[in-house]
Amino acid sequence: MSEFLVGVKRLVKDYTSGTETLHILRGISFGVIRGSTVAVSGQSGSGKSTLLNILGGLDRSDAGSVEVAGVDITGLSESSLSVYRRDRVGFIFQFHYLLKDFTALENVMLPAYMTGMKKKAALEKARRLLEEVHLDARLHHFPSALSGGERQRVAVARALVNDPDLILADEPTGNLDPDNSSAVAELLYAAAEKWGKTLMVVTHDETVARRAMYRYTLEGGVLIGPQQTLDPAQRRP
Repeated sequence: MSEFLVGVKRLVKDYTSGTETLHILRGISFGVIRGSTVAVSGQSGSGKSTLLNILGGLDRSDAGSVEVAGVDITGLSESSLSVYRRDRVGFIFQFHYLLKDFTALENVMLPAYMTGMKKKAALEKARRLLEEVHLDARLHHFPSALSGGERQRVAVARALVNDPDLILADEPTGNLDPDNSSAVAELLYAAAEKWGKTLMVVTHDETVARRAMYRYTLEGGVLIGPQQTLDPAQRRP
């Protein structure tokens, strides 16, 4: 088994608007080691979210390849990409995207239930994960009754419920105040470490980026790095 979970080679992504072509990703190549944490920073519009969306099978590149767990996802059909997203990837976005008519527990259990897991087993797994993110007292609350930080913690639990290989987090603390941002980042990194997940985070937040093992900067369509951050024993606040 390769030490790399993700292998990206000569990835290109352009957007055309009228007569203008924007070169978002200019043939970037990099690898992500299994079980590592990676942060990608860069100015707004630099292509960070585009990169994450391609890795997650939400967007397609114009050229190059993306291998995840030995599978080149750039050649997959839409139906196969749907299975890939369901089984291999956990997503966390800046906005939580929780279903407003479902409780925290139901929001977390639904992805597992939809893969065919028995409802009782899915509920129990969701309950355990919500306990892990310190929401055991909020299981039956609807999103409207949760704070912004609590909603993002539910999103972290939901991203883990199908035991994905890769967690992709796009500005996961972008809508939070500093205290909640720190708490959610701590939970996200701690969960990745505890469950042995590979985590890739796009963030403007220097505090969040510093927690990662490796850091990249996306600038002018080119990925600069990696820069290895502090010794693992020093990463905790």
